[in-house]
Amino acid sequence: MSPPSKAVFYENHGPPDTVTKSIIQLPPVEIKANDVCVKMLASPINPSDINRIEGVYPVRPPVPAVGGYEGVGEVHSVGSAVQGISPGDLVMASPPSPGTWQTHVVKDKSFWHKLDRGTPVEYAATITVNPLTAFRMMEDYVDLKSGDSIVQNGATSMVGQCVIQLAKLRGIHTINIIRDRSGSDEAKEKLKKLGADQVYTEGQLDVKNVKSLLGDVPEPALGFNCVGGNASSLVLKFLRQGGTMVTYGGMAKKPVTVSTSSFIFKELSLKGFWLQKWLGPDKTEACRETIDYLLGLIREGKLKYK
Repeated sequence: MSPPSKAVFYENHGPPDTVTKSIIQLPPVEIKANDVCVKMLASPINPSDINRIEGVYPVRPPVPAVGGYEGVGEVHSVGSAVQGISPGDLVMASPPSPGTWQTHVVKDKSFWHKLDRGTPVEYAATITVNPLTAFRMMEDYVDLKSGDSIVQNGATSMVGQCVIQLAKLRGIHTINIIRDRSGSDEAKEKLKKLGADQVYTEGQLDVKNVKSLLGDVPEPALGFNCVGGNASSLVLKFLRQGGTMVTYGGMAKKPVTVSTSSFIFKELSLKGFWLQKWLGPDKTEACRETIDYLLGLIREGKLKYK
């Protein structure tokens, strides 16, 4: 049997600060032959976690439910038929699955991916949703070559930081857009230290021709939008003829608007990215290979984020 588990629990969908106020103790769970019991060490809070609790995310567990989706832990005990995973091993839920906001999780061995023991816990806990999103968006839409460029809004986000560094490793330029706010100069400096070529606040792009700002950086073939509203329009302004904008979030909760001329004369393409479609059972092996690659970059000091 597993130890009792303390969990962030919600009985109904609604505002997270209202429906997740209770932390409950769950009873011990039987550990079957192929099960692995993991003592969770860290599990992040992603925007999609909030959406699941609110009941607006397309894929969500039935209520009542335990929150969380990705995370890392240490193996507490294993079932009698489990091989290749032992107590004390560092493992992560891969692909992610609901219920990681608790102290102990019992799932079939197939849910767990064994990691190098030296992997930093904070990175292992957060590697799937955001860094994997950055990696896949750079791979799946445009055949990027060294010397090409990408434009993105939400550049200070975890995805944005990963895009900058992954692009730099491939010799790809990045044009980065951030919100007008106090501390924007510090944010710009941080992104440039990560490898950003250009960083602008939205207010700085209130000019007739944003492409006049590019200098030696080529017009981008690919753009990433996680904000919506005016911030997405700024991404579109930078794109070259036939460019593609990929939307993977909508933090401003405002629609993406595109001018008719952008479609007719610039022949722009708009795409959407949803990581969930890349985390199906048929993609488990590819997902884990990519995660191992990204964690390798982290251990080498080539990828970092906060």
